[in-house]
Amino acid sequence: MSIDFTSIHNHNENAVFEAVLAAAPAHPGLAGDGELLADVACFALNRLQPRYIRHAVDFSFYLSEREREESARQIAEAVDFAFGFVQARVAMRARG
Repeated sequence: MSIDFTSIHNHNENAVFEAVLAAAPAHPGLAGDGELLADVACFALNRLQPRYIRHAVDFSFYLSEREREESARQIAEAVDFAFGFVQARVAMRARG
């Protein structure tokens, strides 16, 4: 039996990636550095409960409006915290 698992992914990934890109201009010290923005995304994703899905439409269909709003709030908070964390780490490294 052959099973293809490549369609499985974390539903939060795209939302976090979009939130990081939207917030990046407010963080000029990180905005131009793709490696640091990837670190922000990883840190934010690790703060969120993973929601594994195969098809985004399936997941969205089962969420209530309240659950969608809560998910968006959690993503925004995780991304905000991640930017602060990565900026602090960059500042610490700069001080030597």
